[in-house]
Amino acid sequence: MPIRQLGEPERAVVERILDADPYAGAQIAERVAAHGLNWWRSDGRIYGYEPGRHVESIIWSGAHLVPVGATPPATAAFADLLGAEPRICSSIIGRSEAVLDLWDRLGGNWGPARDVRPHQPLLVTDRDPLVHPDPSVRLVRAAEVDQLFPAAVAMYTEEVGVSPLQDDGGRGYRRRIAELVKAKRAYAKFDGDLVVFKAELAIVTRRTTQVQGVWVHPDYRGNGLATGAMAAVVADALRRVSPTVSLYVNDYNTAARRVYANCGFVSAGSFATVLF
Repeated sequence: MPIRQLGEPERAVVERILDADPYAGAQIAERVAAHGLNWWRSDGRIYGYEPGRHVESIIWSGAHLVPVGATPPATAAFADLLGAEPRICSSIIGRSEAVLDLWDRLGGNWGPARDVRPHQPLLVTDRDPLVHPDPSVRLVRAAEVDQLFPAAVAMYTEEVGVSPLQDDGGRGYRRRIAELVKAKRAYAKFDGDLVVFKAELAIVTRRTTQVQGVWVHPDYRGNGLATGAMAAVVADALRRVSPTVSLYVNDYNTAARRVYANCGFVSAGSFATVLF
């Protein structure tokens, strides 16, 4: 097969492919910037599809499976390689066409999936929102991790369908939340000690920052709070972190999509996610 694992000598090739699709490749780009292509440092491997003289597509294989620039011949080759081994990933994430093609080919060996989300609009903005940012939305402080953590657990459980507490009591997830707070990538709006809105810059690259974990407390939904709160996140991220802000959202979440449209996000294609 025209597939091989890529290492540090191919870093320029990998970065070229990631730059061609900076939103779909953001998760990989962040890891490459931090660890290079030394798989033992980054807990994952990058494979390249090279049918001729040049690598045309790549895929990250680790806790998540993430194809970038994957053509149908590339996804077929990736599936042949990966399907011969037991599944190690907890999800497949990326451009809809590649993810769904991979799942069609891998499902027989790796199935069943817990959930398949075939169309998740990928949205991007590079300008300040026209709506007024909520001035009470701010970065979470280190001393407030205990207040943020229950909101993060509620968001994760609602979004993913399982609790992040079930494997290790939430220790790993709490470390992740604490890391985001320390890196000034976690935002919240408080009502007293209660977190009523939260969002994180889960991925940061030189091309984009990807917002995840957007959540409004159930008692505060439906009153327009999310639009101003999200506008505050976007404005700060553009000023302080990256030249664009991106995210993907479930197509059935019409309320969230309306908030993002009001904050200036526009379509950049479609993602799909397969959850195990």
